[in-house]
Amino acid sequence: MSFEQRGPLPLDYQPVSYPGSVLRFRGPGHALEPPYVLCLGGTETFGRFIPLPYATQLDAALPAAVVNMGVMNAGLDVLMHDPAIRAATAGAAAVVLQVTGAQNMSNRFYAVHPRRNDRFVKATAILRTVYRDVDFTEFHYTRHLLTHLRALSADRFGIVEAELRTAWVARMKGFLGRTAAPVHLMWLSRRAPGDAPPAGGLGADPVLVTAAMLEEVTPLAASLTVAVAPPAEGPAATRGMFYAPREEAAARALPGPEAHDLAAALLRDRLG
Repeated sequence: MSFEQRGPLPLDYQPVSYPGSVLRFRGPGHALEPPYVLCLGGTETFGRFIPLPYATQLDAALPAAVVNMGVMNAGLDVLMHDPAIRAATAGAAAVVLQVTGAQNMSNRFYAVHPRRNDRFVKATAILRTVYRDVDFTEFHYTRHLLTHLRALSADRFGIVEAELRTAWVARMKGFLGRTAAPVHLMWLSRRAPGDAPPAGGLGADPVLVTAAMLEEVTPLAASLTVAVAPPAEGPAATRGMFYAPREEAAARALPGPEAHDLAAALLRDRLG
Protein backbone atom coordinates (compact mmCIF):
# COMPACT_ATOMS: atom_id res chain seq x y z
CA MET A 1 0.00 0.00 0.00
CA SER A 2 1.34 3.46 -0.83
CA PHE A 3 0.11 7.00 -0.48
CA GLU A 4 0.65 10.12 -2.56
CA GLN A 5 2.97 12.83 -1.34
CA ARG A 6 4.54 16.06 -2.47
CA GLY A 7 8.02 14.62 -2.85
CA PRO A 8 9.51 12.34 -5.51
CA LEU A 9 8.96 9.02 -3.69
CA PRO A 10 5.88 7.48 -2.04
CA LEU A 11 5.70 7.36 1.74
CA ASP A 12 5.36 3.65 2.49
CA TYR A 13 3.49 2.99 5.74
CA GLN A 14 4.40 -0.73 5.55
CA PRO A 15 0.87 -1.73 6.65
CA VAL A 16 0.63 -4.80 8.86
CA SER A 17 -2.16 -6.72 10.55
CA TYR A 18 -2.29 -8.67 13.79
CA PRO A 19 -4.40 -11.74 14.64
CA GLY A 20 -7.92 -10.93 15.77
CA SER A 21 -8.21 -7.55 14.05
CA VAL A 22 -9.31 -6.31 10.63
CA LEU A 23 -7.39 -3.09 11.19
CA ARG A 24 -4.19 -2.26 9.32
CA PHE A 25 -1.45 -0.79 11.48
CA ARG A 26 1.75 1.00 10.54
CA GLY A 27 4.76 -1.23 10.14
CA PRO A 28 7.22 -2.60 10.55
CA GLY A 29 5.36 -5.37 12.36
CA HIS A 30 6.59 -7.26 15.40
CA ALA A 31 5.96 -10.77 16.72
CA LEU A 32 4.58 -9.41 20.03
CA GLU A 33 7.00 -11.49 22.05
CA PRO A 34 7.69 -9.90 25.46
CA PRO A 35 9.20 -7.62 26.38
CA TYR A 36 7.83 -4.91 24.12
CA VAL A 37 6.52 -1.37 24.40
CA LEU A 38 3.11 -0.73 22.86
CA CYS A 39 2.23 2.65 21.36
CA LEU A 40 -1.50 3.35 21.13
CA GLY A 41 -3.24 6.40 19.75
CA GLY A 42 -4.79 8.01 16.72
CA THR A 43 -3.58 9.56 13.48
CA GLU A 44 -0.61 11.19 15.21
CA THR A 45 0.68 7.89 16.61
CA PHE A 46 0.08 6.18 13.27
CA GLY A 47 2.30 8.91 11.84
CA ARG A 48 0.29 10.08 8.86
CA PHE A 49 2.50 12.12 6.52
CA ILE A 50 5.51 11.53 8.83
CA PRO A 51 8.52 9.50 7.59
CA LEU A 52 9.77 8.69 11.12
CA PRO A 53 6.96 8.87 13.69
CA TYR A 54 7.89 8.80 17.35
CA ALA A 55 7.13 5.07 17.68
CA THR A 56 9.56 4.21 14.88
CA GLN A 57 12.24 6.36 16.52
CA LEU A 58 11.67 4.65 19.87
CA ASP A 59 11.93 1.24 18.20
CA ALA A 60 15.42 2.14 17.02
CA ALA A 61 16.48 3.69 20.33
CA LEU A 62 15.19 1.25 22.98
CA PRO A 63 16.46 -2.29 23.66
CA ALA A 64 12.90 -3.66 23.64
CA ALA A 65 10.76 -3.75 20.50
CA VAL A 66 8.30 -0.88 20.12
CA VAL A 67 5.00 -1.79 18.46
CA ASN A 68 2.97 0.93 16.75
CA MET A 69 -0.76 0.25 17.03
CA GLY A 70 -1.88 3.77 16.27
CA VAL A 71 -5.18 3.84 14.37
CA MET A 72 -6.17 6.59 11.98
CA ASN A 73 -8.80 8.88 13.56
CA ALA A 74 -9.05 6.63 16.61
CA GLY A 75 -10.92 7.43 19.76
CA LEU A 76 -10.90 5.43 22.96
CA ASP A 77 -13.55 3.02 21.64
CA VAL A 78 -11.33 1.17 19.17
CA LEU A 79 -8.27 1.34 21.45
CA MET A 80 -10.21 -0.32 24.27
CA HIS A 81 -12.22 -2.87 22.32
CA ASP A 82 -10.26 -4.07 19.27
CA PRO A 83 -9.24 -7.70 20.01
CA ALA A 84 -5.67 -7.39 18.71
CA ILE A 85 -5.07 -4.16 20.60
CA ARG A 86 -6.48 -5.63 23.79
CA ALA A 87 -4.25 -8.70 23.46
CA ALA A 88 -1.18 -6.57 22.77
CA THR A 89 -1.99 -4.31 25.72
CA ALA A 90 -2.23 -7.32 28.04
CA GLY A 91 1.23 -8.55 27.01
CA ALA A 92 3.09 -5.24 26.92
CA ALA A 93 5.85 -4.31 29.34
CA ALA A 94 4.80 -0.66 29.01
CA VAL A 95 2.15 1.26 27.09
CA VAL A 96 2.39 4.71 25.54
CA LEU A 97 -1.14 6.05 25.21
CA GLN A 98 -1.56 9.14 23.07
CA VAL A 99 -4.26 11.45 24.40
CA THR A 100 -7.07 11.27 21.86
CA GLY A 101 -10.05 13.59 21.52
CA ALA A 102 -13.41 13.27 23.26
CA GLN A 103 -15.42 13.55 20.04
CA ASN A 104 -14.56 10.17 18.51
CA MET A 105 -16.29 7.80 20.91
CA SER A 106 -19.84 6.65 21.52
CA ASN A 107 -21.70 8.40 24.32
CA ARG A 108 -25.20 9.19 25.55
CA PHE A 109 -25.78 11.57 22.62
CA TYR A 110 -24.46 9.69 19.59
CA ALA A 111 -22.78 6.50 18.41
CA VAL A 112 -19.62 6.24 16.32
CA HIS A 113 -18.36 3.46 14.05
CA PRO A 114 -16.63 0.80 16.21
CA ARG A 115 -13.42 0.87 14.12
CA ARG A 116 -13.52 4.21 12.30
CA ASN A 117 -14.27 6.29 15.35
CA ASP A 118 -14.46 9.59 13.48
CA ARG A 119 -17.55 8.31 11.61
CA PHE A 120 -20.87 9.45 13.06
CA VAL A 121 -23.39 6.59 12.99
CA LYS A 122 -26.54 7.85 14.68
CA ALA A 123 -27.94 10.31 17.19
CA THR A 124 -29.66 9.03 20.30
CA ALA A 125 -33.12 10.10 21.39
CA ILE A 126 -31.54 12.46 23.92
CA LEU A 127 -29.60 14.40 21.27
CA ARG A 128 -32.63 14.50 18.97
CA THR A 129 -34.61 16.01 21.82
CA VAL A 130 -31.99 18.65 22.56
CA TYR A 131 -31.61 19.51 18.86
CA ARG A 132 -35.07 19.05 17.41
CA ASP A 133 -34.18 21.41 14.56
CA VAL A 134 -31.31 19.26 13.21
CA ASP A 135 -31.49 16.62 10.46
CA PHE A 136 -28.82 14.20 11.62
CA THR A 137 -28.83 12.27 8.34
CA GLU A 138 -26.73 15.09 6.88
CA PHE A 139 -23.68 14.22 8.99
CA HIS A 140 -21.09 11.52 8.46
CA TYR A 141 -18.20 12.71 10.66
CA THR A 142 -18.11 13.68 14.32
CA ARG A 143 -16.15 16.91 13.83
CA HIS A 144 -18.63 18.16 11.20
CA LEU A 145 -21.50 17.28 13.52
CA LEU A 146 -20.08 19.03 16.57
CA THR A 147 -19.01 22.10 14.61
CA HIS A 148 -22.57 22.49 13.34
CA LEU A 149 -24.15 21.92 16.75
CA ARG A 150 -21.87 24.49 18.33
CA ALA A 151 -22.61 27.10 15.67
CA LEU A 152 -26.34 26.48 16.01
CA SER A 153 -26.55 27.00 19.77
CA ALA A 154 -23.72 27.59 22.22
CA ASP A 155 -26.00 26.92 25.19
CA ARG A 156 -27.25 23.58 23.90
CA PHE A 157 -23.77 22.61 22.76
CA GLY A 158 -22.60 23.10 26.35
CA ILE A 159 -24.77 20.12 27.33
CA VAL A 160 -23.16 17.95 24.66
CA GLU A 161 -19.68 19.20 25.52
CA ALA A 162 -20.13 18.35 29.21
CA GLU A 163 -21.30 14.82 28.35
CA LEU A 164 -18.35 14.16 26.03
CA ARG A 165 -15.86 15.39 28.60
CA THR A 166 -17.42 13.32 31.37
CA ALA A 167 -17.45 10.23 29.16
CA TRP A 168 -13.81 10.78 28.16
CA VAL A 169 -12.64 11.00 31.77
CA ALA A 170 -14.60 7.88 32.73
CA ARG A 171 -13.29 5.96 29.71
CA MET A 172 -9.70 7.00 30.39
CA LYS A 173 -9.94 5.99 34.03
CA GLY A 174 -11.35 2.66 32.93
CA PHE A 175 -8.46 2.02 30.55
CA LEU A 176 -5.81 3.08 33.05
CA GLY A 177 -7.41 1.11 35.86
CA ARG A 178 -7.60 -2.17 33.98
CA THR A 179 -4.16 -2.06 32.29
CA ALA A 180 -1.55 -4.01 34.21
CA ALA A 181 1.46 -2.46 32.48
CA PRO A 182 2.54 1.08 33.31
CA VAL A 183 0.79 3.52 30.97
CA HIS A 184 2.66 6.63 29.87
CA LEU A 185 0.27 9.29 28.61
CA MET A 186 1.47 11.41 25.72
CA TRP A 187 0.04 14.69 24.51
CA LEU A 188 1.13 15.13 20.86
CA SER A 189 -0.59 18.09 19.27
CA ARG A 190 -0.37 21.48 17.61
CA ARG A 191 -1.78 23.03 20.78
CA ALA A 192 -0.87 22.92 24.46
CA PRO A 193 -3.31 21.38 26.97
CA GLY A 194 -4.27 24.79 28.36
CA ASP A 195 -4.93 26.48 25.02
CA ALA A 196 -8.52 27.53 24.42
CA PRO A 197 -10.17 26.58 21.12
CA PRO A 198 -10.58 29.34 18.54
CA ALA A 199 -13.82 31.29 18.58
CA GLY A 200 -16.52 29.35 16.77
CA GLY A 201 -14.40 26.23 16.23
CA LEU A 202 -13.28 23.05 17.93
CA GLY A 203 -9.55 23.65 17.51
CA ALA A 204 -6.74 21.15 17.10
CA ASP A 205 -6.90 17.60 18.39
CA PRO A 206 -7.38 16.27 20.99
CA VAL A 207 -10.80 17.94 20.66
CA LEU A 208 -12.51 19.07 23.89
CA VAL A 209 -9.74 17.71 26.15
CA THR A 210 -8.59 20.28 28.70
CA ALA A 211 -5.73 20.59 31.15
CA ALA A 212 -8.18 19.91 34.01
CA MET A 213 -9.25 16.64 32.40
CA LEU A 214 -5.62 15.58 32.06
CA GLU A 215 -4.98 16.42 35.71
CA GLU A 216 -7.88 14.19 36.71
CA VAL A 217 -6.57 11.08 34.94
CA THR A 218 -2.80 11.54 35.16
CA PRO A 219 -2.51 10.21 38.75
CA LEU A 220 -3.56 6.81 37.40
CA ALA A 221 -0.79 6.84 34.78
CA ALA A 222 2.94 6.24 35.08
CA SER A 223 3.75 9.62 33.50
CA LEU A 224 2.55 12.39 31.23
CA THR A 225 4.64 13.64 28.31
CA VAL A 226 3.68 16.85 26.50
CA ALA A 227 5.05 17.35 22.98
CA VAL A 228 3.64 20.41 21.23
CA ALA A 229 4.43 21.30 17.64
CA PRO A 230 6.36 24.58 17.38
CA PRO A 231 4.33 27.48 15.94
CA ALA A 232 4.78 27.76 12.18
CA GLU A 233 3.07 29.45 9.25
CA GLY A 234 3.16 28.88 5.52
CA PRO A 235 5.42 26.14 4.13
CA ALA A 236 7.17 25.78 7.50
CA ALA A 237 3.97 24.34 9.00
CA THR A 238 4.30 21.19 6.90
CA ARG A 239 8.07 20.99 6.43
CA GLY A 240 9.20 17.36 6.32
CA MET A 241 5.68 16.01 5.82
CA PHE A 242 4.67 14.05 2.73
CA TYR A 243 1.18 14.55 1.32
CA ALA A 244 -0.80 15.01 -1.87
CA PRO A 245 -1.96 18.55 -2.76
CA ARG A 246 -5.53 17.79 -1.69
CA GLU A 247 -4.23 16.67 1.71
CA GLU A 248 -2.47 19.89 2.69
CA ALA A 249 -5.22 21.01 5.06
CA ALA A 250 -5.07 17.66 6.86
CA ALA A 251 -1.29 17.89 7.12
CA ARG A 252 -1.46 21.39 8.61
CA ALA A 253 -3.74 20.10 11.37
CA LEU A 254 -1.23 17.47 12.49
CA PRO A 255 2.03 17.89 14.40
CA GLY A 256 5.03 17.61 12.12
CA PRO A 257 8.39 15.82 12.35
CA GLU A 258 9.79 18.23 14.96
CA ALA A 259 7.02 17.34 17.39
CA HIS A 260 7.58 13.62 16.77
CA ASP A 261 11.31 14.09 17.38
CA LEU A 262 10.52 15.82 20.67
CA ALA A 263 8.06 13.13 21.72
CA ALA A 264 10.58 10.39 20.96
CA ALA A 265 13.33 12.14 22.93
CA LEU A 266 11.12 12.68 25.98
CA LEU A 267 9.69 9.17 25.93
CA ARG A 268 13.11 7.62 25.43
CA ASP A 269 14.21 9.09 28.75
CA ARG A 270 11.10 7.74 30.49
CA LEU A 271 11.22 4.27 28.94
CA GLY A 272 14.95 3.70 28.60
